[in-house]
Amino acid sequence: MPYFRVTVPDPDLPADVQSALAEGLTRLAVSVLQKSSARTIVHINLVPAGSYFVDGRPLAGTRDAHVEASITMGTNSAAEKAAFLARAGDLLSDLLGPLPRAGVALHELHPESYGYNGVTQFDFYRRAGDAPAAALTTR
Repeated sequence: MPYFRVTVPDPDLPADVQSALAEGLTRLAVSVLQKSSARTIVHINLVPAGSYFVDGRPLAGTRDAHVEASITMGTNSAAEKAAFLARAGDLLSDLLGPLPRAGVALHELHPESYGYNGVTQFDFYRRAGDAPAAALTTR
């Protein structure tokens, strides 16, 4: 159940660009991270440039973006995560233009501490019977 929060300091970002970001990240979740599109959430957070700081100063005269993704720990290899980071960065640049400090962060959450519709990922994978072994390991 990946959850993506995309922060863009542009409150007037066109709806078609927002949709392209959501669709592009969902495609990458499916094709690179092997996630279900039906369980993928993308939240676009548009903020004023004056509330987005780079080098301690408000961003001015350019666009930037940051993506934070929550995924279940142990469900992706290092190569898959690296490929996602690279391709998500390319997607941001393709859709938003040159970005000075665009970032992408993958937060891996333990399957006992992360869930969907009141069911932990641990229980979801156990019930589905198709979990990577690392996702079923408890601490």
